Amino acid sequence: MFKSVSGFCLLRPISTPDMERHHNSVTKTPLNNIAVKRRSKSKSYRLSYRSCLGAAASRLGLTPALTARRLNTSRRAPKSHNITEKVNPEQLALLMKTEWQLSYVTPLYRFRHTQLKSYSRQLSAFIAAGKQQGLAVEVEGPQAAFRVSFSLVQGMTESDDDAETVLIQIHSKPPFAGQDEPQKPVWSGWLTCVNGNPEYLRSLPKYFICLPLFGSSGAEGLTTLVKSWFQQSFDCCFGPLEISHTSLQWLMALWTNCHMESSIQHLKMIWTLPAVPPLQVTYTVNPEDAWELWISVRKAREKRGRGEEAEEENCIDIEEVTRFMQELKSHFYRHFRLDLSAGSLNQVSTALGSAKSSGRMKISNSRYMITTLTLLTECALLKMPI
Repeated sequence: MFKSVSGFCLLRPISTPDMERHHNSVTKTPLNNIAVKRRSKSKSYRLSYRSCLGAAASRLGLTPALTARRLNTSRRAPKSHNITEKVNPEQLALLMKTEWQLSYVTPLYRFRHTQLKSYSRQLSAFIAAGKQQGLAVEVEGPQAAFRVSFSLVQGMTESDDDAETVLIQIHSKPPFAGQDEPQKPVWSGWLTCVNGNPEYLRSLPKYFICLPLFGSSGAEGLTTLVKSWFQQSFDCCFGPLEISHTSLQWLMALWTNCHMESSIQHLKMIWTLPAVPPLQVTYTVNPEDAWELWISVRKAREKRGRGEEAEEENCIDIEEVTRFMQELKSHFYRHFRLDLSAGSLNQVSTALGSAKSSGRMKISNSRYMITTLTLLTECALLKMPI
């Protein structure tokens, strides 16, 4: 319970169009232990996935339907990871200072981390060909040349089944730049798998590499070209990765749980309520009050779960997350007489990061990047079509 009105509330009507809906190995490309013969190189991932699902279904408890798959209902409490000692500082700075648009991508057929230089040349040529057709001219002037670089981001894998993260950058000269002026990055993207479901990863047919989470930042035209090249080269497909209401609540709880080690500074939520015109509510909670409420929820669980194994004490379950959210909404209703349950949660943010239901994500603290990417990897795996 809050001692006082500690949150800051901003209510503003919005029009419908403006509504926010929304290990250090050099070349780690893990292969599974199940060899499944591929009848044709052009055979799609979806069919290949179906062919191996039968062997994996009993272990995964899955059926060939999206409704059978759900987010985990219990997670380990976030742990601080000092990845600055493992990850290249320049790469880490890029990953943290940028807001990324997220997508999911199905497993890549015959993708190899040892071929990144070759991929750089191939994608450069593909973009040049697309530019000649007028597909990327809007990014820079018609005479601009693009240079692509693929690089390995070592140090972000958490299990032997995870493939190393891949960073992609596209460089170009600004319009009217001098002849000696260097090219500057105009687009960035990455593919990663952090703590991916081991049963699923091991069930993949041979030669498929799973990097399910894709982030992009830059011109939409270049994003489209990059995705098209991946689809043609590696027999995969991309799709939008919205961040669901439940996933946003998980991020709120996981980030709040980190407050004593890394101050969250604030807990901010943006809701949209059904009204005419629709009403946008900005709800900001004092970090100490958010922490006090979270601890009270955790203590209540410990009382109920007394006698359980010690390992369970370091876990957070969905009931705690739901109760935390319900208490926040109840507090808001007591003071403003607005029921947030009637609306939709569009955005959450703390000093550790921000996430929007539309799939835009920014990570602001490297110590808990692994925790955030683990959740997003799970979301991407669940979103992929079966």
